[in-house]
Amino acid sequence: MYKSLLKPFLFKKSAEEAHHFTFSLTKNTFNWPLVKGMIKSLYGYEHPSLEREVFGLRFKNPVGLAAGFDKDAKLIDEMAMLGFGFIEIGTLTPKPQEGNPPPRLFRLPEDEALVNRMGFNNGGVDEAVKRLKKRKSKLLIGGNIGKNKVTPNELAESDYLYCLDALHAYVDYFVVNVSSPNTPNLRDLQEKEPLQKLLAKVKERNDQKEHPKPILLKIAPDLTDGQLDDIIDIVKETKIDGVIATNTTIDRSGLRTDAGKVEALGAGGVSGKVLGKRSTEVIRYLAEKSGKAFPIVGVGGIFSAKDAIEKLEAGASLVQVYSGMIYEGPGLMKAIKKGLKEHYDN
Repeated sequence: MYKSLLKPFLFKKSAEEAHHFTFSLTKNTFNWPLVKGMIKSLYGYEHPSLEREVFGLRFKNPVGLAAGFDKDAKLIDEMAMLGFGFIEIGTLTPKPQEGNPPPRLFRLPEDEALVNRMGFNNGGVDEAVKRLKKRKSKLLIGGNIGKNKVTPNELAESDYLYCLDALHAYVDYFVVNVSSPNTPNLRDLQEKEPLQKLLAKVKERNDQKEHPKPILLKIAPDLTDGQLDDIIDIVKETKIDGVIATNTTIDRSGLRTDAGKVEALGAGGVSGKVLGKRSTEVIRYLAEKSGKAFPIVGVGGIFSAKDAIEKLEAGASLVQVYSGMIYEGPGLMKAIKKGLKEHYDN
């Protein structure tokens, strides 16, 4: 139904208009008793063999919704109906910010990809907390945190600590995002010295809490092997709990869409099928070079159960989807979970 009816309608709108339309439609219809029952019937699928215990948390299945879709925690209860094992909100910043001026989100249908330069648009962490307090779903929630655009890198830790303090009682794990290409100079924080300092401060503050939460680092796919070696060292030295691999890429060399058309879109990170291979390479490198010393959440180019299995067999413990859901529809999660069960049962 999604591919034959809803997707053609949505793809006639701009990518961001379609996103807002989908949000509104979901918010206004999913909680109707008849629709709720239909959603659960269509998309509900769980099995004990899908359960995973990762960084001390019990996941009902290993398929999550990546950060960026529900930045402000507006659709947690509704998205939970689609069968995710966990949802990651954010990226959230201390102060609300509008992000970059539109247009800032684009589809590349020929590549089944997206280009975005959203720029951490969100309503601020305090507004998200108000919604989290009211949620009904017991689904595991991750809090992806970042810094405001106006905060200089030398003061970045204060923004991350503010978000950690605000969210701590309401999420199950944290993700330190220093890998978005859409906030000026943010990726400079991935360099070894500033990253080690930032993670140490976040870990120290977290450990002071009565119930510390797992801390993960989200990294870019564009890092060199030497930089990935630094990531492994930093994770071990700071004793954070894991890595999310990967964010969007600034590399456009693998796209089939006309280069002139892509260039005309301007700056932005690319996600979708084109990211799948590199994301899996990063996962495999981290897992093998570290001796599987920490859990990895695999994200990037997951459009099928086969794609998810590749990530898991490369060394990921969990996976996340985003662009795949835009192109394949909400049935993707069920298809992945059924495929995982069949694969591991054989």
